[in-house]
Amino acid sequence: MYRDHTKVVQIGNRKIGGGNPVLIQSMTNTKTEDVEATVKQILELEAAGCEIIRCAVPTMEAAQALKEIKKQIHIPLVADIHFDYRLAIAAMENGADKIRINPGNIGSRERIQAVVDVARERNIPIRVGSGSLEKELVEKYHGVTAEGLVESALDKVRIIEEMGYDNLVISIKSSDVMMCARAHELIASKTDHPLHVGITEAGTLYSGNIKSAVGLGIILYQGIGDTIRVSLTGAPLEEIKSAKRILKTLGLRKGG
Repeated sequence: MYRDHTKVVQIGNRKIGGGNPVLIQSMTNTKTEDVEATVKQILELEAAGCEIIRCAVPTMEAAQALKEIKKQIHIPLVADIHFDYRLAIAAMENGADKIRINPGNIGSRERIQAVVDVARERNIPIRVGSGSLEKELVEKYHGVTAEGLVESALDKVRIIEEMGYDNLVISIKSSDVMMCARAHELIASKTDHPLHVGITEAGTLYSGNIKSAVGLGIILYQGIGDTIRVSLTGAPLEEIKSAKRILKTLGLRKGG
């Protein structure tokens, strides 16, 4: 089973990979700069069964807010960075347990190296993956395909591994359920890094639940996936309920 053979990665006070239980993740929809509202939402999600929480970090103020948020919550905190490498560094300095970046968006090799150096110093895992597929890969595979998504994700992993750091979690993003399932089957045969699994932009409560249940069901049943997120528009609390039910239905969790 793939899940039993992935590397173990420590995220805050939790471990994923290496046969550890599949953990449930969600993302806040508050402004991270608003510490009070963000903490309130995270504590509600914790109570519902959320085990890892991700916060958007679009500004330096948001990166600095992580320090205060961390003091008041009990689960690992992941900082979601899109473009500015300085925000990734500030997030780690303010207590992020893991960061999510796309090396392609961060800019020059020097900037990626600066982020990797701080992560190594603090032993903070980096989540990387494929977002929108690069033009050359779309041309190579004649469209967006599972093979292209895997190559894109592994290219980004390679950039960071070449910098001498392998404390990584991989995420493949696609809103196409069957393409997503195929991509996870492919990548599981090519790497032993743990995988964060989710169907991107799954949708509203009804359609999002169906897409996530089918997609996550196919992937998890094969022993692939170390953390999951059910992406729903609306209240994150619903994501936790659905994720618990999916894991329970697959025999990966009791209760819920």
